[in-house]
Order: sequence, then structure tokens, then C-alpha cells
Amino acid sequence: MNTPVDARMNLVELTEKFGSDDRCREVLEQLRWPDGPKCPRCKEDATKIANRFQYDCDSCHYQFSVTAGTIFHDSHFSLWKWFIAIYLMTESRKGISANQIKRTLGLKGYKTAWYLCQRIRKAMAEVPLEPLKGIVEFDETYIGGRRRHCGAHFTGNKTMVLGAVERGGHCHLRTETRPPTTAVMREFVEEQLGRVPAENTRVMTDEKPAYRGAIRPGTMHQSVTHSKEEYVRGDVHTNSVENAWSLFKRSIVGSYHQVSKKHLDAYLDEFEWRFNNRKNPFLFRDTLLKLIHSDKLEYKKLVQQVA
Repeated sequence: MNTPVDARMNLVELTEKFGSDDRCREVLEQLRWPDGPKCPRCKEDATKIANRFQYDCDSCHYQFSVTAGTIFHDSHFSLWKWFIAIYLMTESRKGISANQIKRTLGLKGYKTAWYLCQRIRKAMAEVPLEPLKGIVEFDETYIGGRRRHCGAHFTGNKTMVLGAVERGGHCHLRTETRPPTTAVMREFVEEQLGRVPAENTRVMTDEKPAYRGAIRPGTMHQSVTHSKEEYVRGDVHTNSVENAWSLFKRSIVGSYHQVSKKHLDAYLDEFEWRFNNRKNPFLFRDTLLKLIHSDKLEYKKLVQQVA
């Protein structure tokens, strides 16, 4: 796809190329309609209306703009502010807080910036996820604050996150509310490996007993014993998934400062998208494409109480 956002840019180049809404619309048009504008209702060809940022369908005569039916529709933000926010969220390795977005873009309130970031995170969610293969590392961690006088291993106020990382490839993360039993781990392992032949996969874990019965027969399962300070044995280790945990937790401590249990999955989606596209030179363009095709996220739905 030949667009002005093909190559990786820095912030200066971004503002020079897309410092106005007109330039942003041109890019969105190229991304959304590479073969010419199409009506969002009947999918037929459309013609641009002179002196307006709208199109008229040649068939049903529905009039629409390039943002119609997208996450950008009815937004009070200028498109160039959207572009900067998207760039900052994709290029900040440890994420960027809503407060920093607010200050950078000169937005009026924290809620406005937070809602903007949450809409971008929703578009970053990768569904469905491709099965992992080769050497796959599995682990779990707990996200949450400390509680005084409860000991270092207290998890009553924390949320468990399960993780799988294909060595040198993608990572898949999700929250889990059930205890880490063998059945739960088996479900997660099967979900990540899909129908990849067992002989084409090696699974690496720590010594947790729940993993022993979680791996399908025929799959090579190797583990390291962290309790005995064994972290690497040849090429057997879980360093890749541990590195993912470290990076995500640093984003919470250094950028977000705190994340609620309700919205934790959204932050995991953002981290996954960035991590899985760490070698993608077209990350900004691909994120724009996801935003164009993403469903709208209403604020009232975002903040409603979890049943």
C-alpha cells in the first residue's frame, strides 16, 4: 500500500506532513479507499462533492465523509491531534499516560485525554490471535498494589495475568479471574497453540505443578526450577516472557502509575500490539488502518460498572 505513512517517521516529520486536517483526510482516504471512494451503505462508487469534505454515492446518493462510520466520526478533536496521539502511543515503548497526552495536545481535561487513549487501545486489540509455534514460553504474573502487613506473596488484591511468548515472535496476554489450576492452564495453553502440530512445538515453563498436566501429549515440555535459582539450562528458559512482564510492569510504574482491574485488558491489548509490531516499519500506518475499521466506543459504555 503506497501512502505517505509507509515508512517509520519521527514526531517532527509527522507534524510537518500531517499538521492540518486536510492532509490527514487525504491519508485516511488513501488508506480506507485504495481503489477509490466507496459508499459505506451500499458499497458502490462515490463522487467527491466540490468544495466540501464529503462524497455523494453514485447509486443511493448517500452523502458521507471519510470519517463516517469510523472511530473518528463525530469526534471533537482535530484529526491532526488524533494522529499525534496515535503516534505517541505506538512509538512510546513503555506507553504514555493520559495526563501526558493532555499536556502535549493541550486538551482541557484528563477525562477527555483518557477517553481518547481508550478508543485507540480498543482499536489495537488483535482478534483473532494467530496460534504460537516453535519455542513457546508460558508464565503468569500478578498485577496490583501492595498491601501492608500481608507479606510479599499476598495476591488477594491483585489480578492474575497469563502470558505466552513465541521466542522471537508474538506475545499473547490476558487476565484470568480463576485460580491457576491445571484445567485453567490447559485451557490457556490450548488457546495459544491452536492446532499447531505437537511435534512442531516446544513449551517452556517454570516448575509450577499446574503446567505438568496442561501440555498436550506429544509436545516437548521443558521447565526451569526458579525455586532452586535455576533460570537457564542451555536454551531452556522463560526469559522472553519474563522480559515482557518486566516491560509491562515498568509501563505501569513509570507511565500509568496505576491501572484498574476493569481496564487492565485494554492496557494489555495496547502492550501486545506494540510488542508484536516492534519490528514493523509500518506500525503507524497499520494502527491507522485498525482505527478506520474499529467500532466506536461510547463513553457511557466505557465507564459503566462491571456486573
